Amino acid sequence: MSTELFFVQLVNGVQYGLLLFLIASGLTLVFGVMGILNLAHGSMYMVGAYLVWYFVTVTGSFTLGALLSAVIALGLGIVIERVLIQRLYNRNHLDQVLLTIGMIFVFNSLQSILWGNDPYGVAVPEALGGAVPFTDNSSYPVYRIFAALICVAIAAALYFVVSKTRLGMLIRAGESNREMVEALGVNIKSLYTIVFAIGVMLAAVSGIIAAPMRSIVPGMGESVLITCFVVVVIGGMGSIKGAFVGALLVGIISTFAAVLVPTMSNMIIYIFMILVLLAKPQGLFAK
Repeated sequence: MSTELFFVQLVNGVQYGLLLFLIASGLTLVFGVMGILNLAHGSMYMVGAYLVWYFVTVTGSFTLGALLSAVIALGLGIVIERVLIQRLYNRNHLDQVLLTIGMIFVFNSLQSILWGNDPYGVAVPEALGGAVPFTDNSSYPVYRIFAALICVAIAAALYFVVSKTRLGMLIRAGESNREMVEALGVNIKSLYTIVFAIGVMLAAVSGIIAAPMRSIVPGMGESVLITCFVVVVIGGMGSIKGAFVGALLVGIISTFAAVLVPTMSNMIIYIFMILVLLAKPQGLFAK
């Protein structure tokens, strides 16, 4: 592998890893704080991608389409938590798995009814349609750089909210001892609604960002969900820091594997996950 190809693939891996973190952070936040294993999380990624395609088609503006899609995803998260997820807090993980698997089928059916089964694509916004010189013989798309910067900004904002704000303090307290937080007068149900809605919006925003870079196809949420579970397991269930490190590792490893050993590229990240679990059974940054 030439030095030029190495650096191109490294940047691709980091950019892919940052996008994975955006999806996985919502998954690990919901599980870490609420104890909810949301297998329909990937469907929220799909919803974000389809919504932005629809609104860009209707309005002609990617910015407006992205904002409308994110707001709708936030509202959808609130409705799902209030109507369905609240009933699972005192139930076991098997009940959570059954309900969220059912949600996958519901969202896939709604997608097919509303938008059909044809693949779609979202054009890269004109302002971000160029490329910047990367090496003497190659360039890198501006939109991919923009996507990476947005992911970094959201990751920084998430860290700030969880670590430095009163809401973050309540989230961390609710994760540690729900009963004590309730005894102190905090409305834990409203707190959980906020956390779940943020998790759904993070997954949807990931789909929005990915839409101009990937085809929008039925069932696209399932494949990304599996990869995100690998990220969360490697990083440690419930750890935002672990999700960030795990996502970057998975992004870089899978990108290089696709170039160096394409016939085994899908297997490599699972082998890596097994090696991590053999060394640290709870993940790299287990809580």
